[in-house]
Amino acid sequence: MTPQALPSSMTQPTSTTHAMPQASATPAMAQASPTPAMAQASSTHVVVIPSYDTGPKVYETVSAARMQWQPVVVVVDGSTDGTAEGLLRMAADNPGLRVWVLPHNQGKGAAVLRGLHEARAAGFTHALTMDADGQHPADLIPAFMQASRERPDAMILGRPVFDASAPLLRVRGRRVSNWWTNLETLGAGVADSLYGFRVYPIDALLAVMHGQRWMRRFDFDTEAVVRLAWRGVKPINRDAPVKYLSADEGGVSHFRYVRDNALLTWMHTRLMVGFVLRLPLLLWRRVRGAPPFQR
Repeated sequence: MTPQALPSSMTQPTSTTHAMPQASATPAMAQASPTPAMAQASSTHVVVIPSYDTGPKVYETVSAARMQWQPVVVVVDGSTDGTAEGLLRMAADNPGLRVWVLPHNQGKGAAVLRGLHEARAAGFTHALTMDADGQHPADLIPAFMQASRERPDAMILGRPVFDASAPLLRVRGRRVSNWWTNLETLGAGVADSLYGFRVYPIDALLAVMHGQRWMRRFDFDTEAVVRLAWRGVKPINRDAPVKYLSADEGGVSHFRYVRDNALLTWMHTRLMVGFVLRLPLLLWRRVRGAPPFQR
């Protein structure tokens, strides 16, 4: 299906229902440069970038993504750093970039959900999500999209390759989450549960998110892969570098050790309950080599 043009940039409250959010404001337009000629264009795959108070780094991230792919959808999650206005100017007169501004911060998962709604309404089937803070490798967007085209039934997951900039506490901490994820999916093959550079089948992810009220904040990335695996969506892992930028380099982190680890603990608690309930079915699928355990 050839999608319709994505809606123009605008400010829009997030709907509290599962229905497609409706526009309620006049599009805000500004001057912008044309889409780079080298960017690959697609009628099925779109880049979705949630952004919250990342400062000027978001402009570099969006520009890097636009150099590789179009269209790109940016969802500004109630940022108060003035970047919403700058992104709206970037989006003006550029059909390959759309910016949606949420009225207040609601969390990464909620911002991704809004982007997925807009993408599906325009006819797109798959979305690559990436963070706005410069940690993810925009130059790998085409390779991840191609992997998704070859296996549209799968989710293409980034497997982080860390350098010396990675905080040791964060690297070790994610091993705990990865261990739980491996258990909760009965070893379906998720190499990393937290790295958000991924390509998702949009319909499957929307069905998962609409099925329960969680996954709206920092718990989004991990819960998405677990619940998609439960639905039979196979994980395919690809190496991708991750950068931890210093403050001098424009790096911004919204991770709060106590708050977010408490959120992850609650998430894994409810996922374990779901895992136990699904264990007979998962065992049956694994023995038969059924999705997500197929080769």
